[in-house]
Amino acid sequence: MNRAVFLDRDGVIIENRDDYVRSLGDIRLVPGAIGAIAALQEAGYLSVVATNQSAIGRGLVSPGVAQRINESIDDLVSAGGGRIAAWYMCPHVPEDGCRCRKPSPGLLEDAAKDLRISLESSYFVGDALSDVVAARAAHVRPVLVLTGRGADTAAADGPGLDGCPVVPDLRAAAALILASEGAEAS
Repeated sequence: MNRAVFLDRDGVIIENRDDYVRSLGDIRLVPGAIGAIAALQEAGYLSVVATNQSAIGRGLVSPGVAQRINESIDDLVSAGGGRIAAWYMCPHVPEDGCRCRKPSPGLLEDAAKDLRISLESSYFVGDALSDVVAARAAHVRPVLVLTGRGADTAAADGPGLDGCPVVPDLRAAAALILASEGAEAS
């Protein structure tokens, strides 16, 4: 079975935008994100993006444009020495009640089945409470980053965050994961 680090896209790998990432020109990498993905890969983790993209369901972005945005991010990660093993994207709006929209664990469960991932040996790095809830529902260890919506999520300090590590960014999350791996091995 594979180990994975699931990653939210907006707010973790690229900067979050209140008006949605709608074009290639809207892509702004979070500093250190590419190096973090490369370090996790080198340690044997699959990097799997699990992202809600309701801009598709709202008619603000076509599925094709969303795919091109993901491919562009993929190219940037590859150029930096990392690799995203797979992309799982929910295009629905919250009112759709689908099984794939976080906080539901559907994206993580689908990835686990497709990529033979041990969820219990995996992590989810996100910037929202919905990421933490999805991780816990799938028996994945959550890590909250303060980039994107993470600072607001942490400031709300709701009971859903109890025991969830909170770190500045994906680079710090990768360091935490890799340090935990070393502690578990000893």
